[in-house]
Amino acid sequence: MGELGIFGWIIIGLIAGALAGVFVPGRERMGCIGTMLIGILGGIIGGFLWVNVLGQDEASGWLGALVIATLGSIIVLAVLRAMSGRRD
Repeated sequence: MGELGIFGWIIIGLIAGALAGVFVPGRERMGCIGTMLIGILGGIIGGFLWVNVLGQDEASGWLGALVIATLGSIIVLAVLRAMSGRRD
């Protein structure tokens, strides 16, 4: 789990999921748990892309993890909204 620990990743996931909801247009009613899950999944996907596709070093600390998780969460949320076909 790295230096942040499980509690740190949950907090980062919650914040990243909420930030993604601000940047991706539309409205979701997924609640706190859904937001957190999107943020955590976004962190996993964002971290994978950051390290393996872009060839960067792993992010260190809260801010780096939050930025990468937010970018990954934006991708996850955009894909989910595109798959659902909703345009509100």
